[in-house]
Amino acid sequence: MNKTEISKKGIFEACVLSNQKIRQCYYRLDLQLDAKGSDLFSSVIPGQFLELDLSGVSLPDASDIPDHLKDSSQRPVLLRRPFSFSDVIVTQDSKGISVKVQILYCVLGPASVRMTALKSKDKVSILGPLGNGFTIPDGLSHAILIAGGMGFPPVLHLAAYLKKYHPKCDVISFVGAKSSEDLSFTTLIDNPKGFVLEEFERIQVPSHIATDDGSAGYQGFVTDCARGWLEKRKINPTSTIVFACGPEPMLAATALLAENYELPCQVSMERMMACGIGLCQSCVVEIKTASADTKYHLCCKDGPVFNAKNVVWQAD
Repeated sequence: MNKTEISKKGIFEACVLSNQKIRQCYYRLDLQLDAKGSDLFSSVIPGQFLELDLSGVSLPDASDIPDHLKDSSQRPVLLRRPFSFSDVIVTQDSKGISVKVQILYCVLGPASVRMTALKSKDKVSILGPLGNGFTIPDGLSHAILIAGGMGFPPVLHLAAYLKKYHPKCDVISFVGAKSSEDLSFTTLIDNPKGFVLEEFERIQVPSHIATDDGSAGYQGFVTDCARGWLEKRKINPTSTIVFACGPEPMLAATALLAENYELPCQVSMERMMACGIGLCQSCVVEIKTASADTKYHLCCKDGPVFNAKNVVWQAD
């Protein structure tokens, strides 16, 4: 199946269903979209994103604001904030289509601090769906998913999407973080496996964890963990794709890993996206051309998903 036709975008309202703290500074926000939003998101693609208007959301109690954010959290939030989604649940009955969206987020600044104050039945304004998501070709037999930092949500969404719509495709995931405390997942302890990521376990997608400090899974970079797995297997490059999202150095290493194994690779880039629709021109990504020159694409409009071999990766 080729990439689904991109949904039309719009501004609509969503109702908060729950806002659960997973671990220190990591939260899971579940939203029920209104009728307009449900229609727009009914054919959404993994890798797309939305923008939340948090300007009218009050700060939580001072005791609930991390000490290092107590001063910066006082700044007004003027622009919408972009978030990818970790799950999109579409149902339909006699009343029409209903869509629920799940967002995993980390508390990093004044906007995300305000998000922690959202409670059940609160209303938020959403702009979306935005951007271009992952392309899933017909005949895909293996999908290798690599995520790091806060690149988990679109990769988790893609994993569930592949299991549902491409059941014959074998899906394997590799998740990297600084430590076990930086995994924005619900973790379980399974004696034979060690740390288990419940969200991947629930959809029957095997997951391999890599942490910088060795507190969970493989000690080292997630790309090295994936390389070790690839070295032990014979993968058909004509029916296998690497999908990745995370910090740019990790994506550059993933692109190199895929190139070494002659595997196509799609990466979801992270950029500061002020408007989300290509007006502010603030989220450029340098792209190779057929000639020796390069050109700039907009992460929000032309991406956030790009072919890894076309991206000009910046040296460390």
